[in-house]
Amino acid sequence: MVKIQNLTKHDRPREKLATKGVGSLSDVELLQVVIGSGIKGADVTKIAKDINNLLIKYGYKLSVEQLSNIRGVSQATATKLVAVFELAERHIKQDAVIESAEAAVALVPELKNATQEHLLVLSLDGANRLIAKRLVTIGTLNASLVHPREVYSDPLKDRAAGIIVIHNHPSGTINPSEADIQVTQRLKDAGQLLGINLLDHIIITKISHYSFADNNKL
Repeated sequence: MVKIQNLTKHDRPREKLATKGVGSLSDVELLQVVIGSGIKGADVTKIAKDINNLLIKYGYKLSVEQLSNIRGVSQATATKLVAVFELAERHIKQDAVIESAEAAVALVPELKNATQEHLLVLSLDGANRLIAKRLVTIGTLNASLVHPREVYSDPLKDRAAGIIVIHNHPSGTINPSEADIQVTQRLKDAGQLLGINLLDHIIITKISHYSFADNNKL
């Protein structure tokens, strides 16, 4: 873990943002810019990585208490982060119409570099606008572990018209496994019973993605 003070000036997050643009920063670097500095025994890089791990696990709906439990995050910083995340999510909901697999993939950049499999669900309204993005499970995707009730529980509360399921393959293998196919069929069948369409199941790797819908596998 490289401390900011050990980086060259041009590689430090704030300077990098100013000279190369916000798109050149990783998620952790963006959090470093917002946090500003750490404390003794809790470097800002470590704090940013701990926050990013929470974001991967729980999404943007983090509480002040969850963030304050991270060593080095004061209540003032926690409230600032909660406000930033809420503002970002409000604008995502206003603007995000998911009309393609590429548009869905753009909402989950954190999955490209995740070292474990994560399964997320996007709840969509009848116009394919994003209602919510949620993490359902972490670990190897398996039909016996991914139960439809876990996937559809929140979309039902959202009154969603459809969902998109997204998970990553840390191995880099882009093609769906037999387990991926079984999970997809099981979720599709459950969605038909519940009146919520499974619009797509997308597999993400570091450099590409596979869409069941685009490949006529739904």
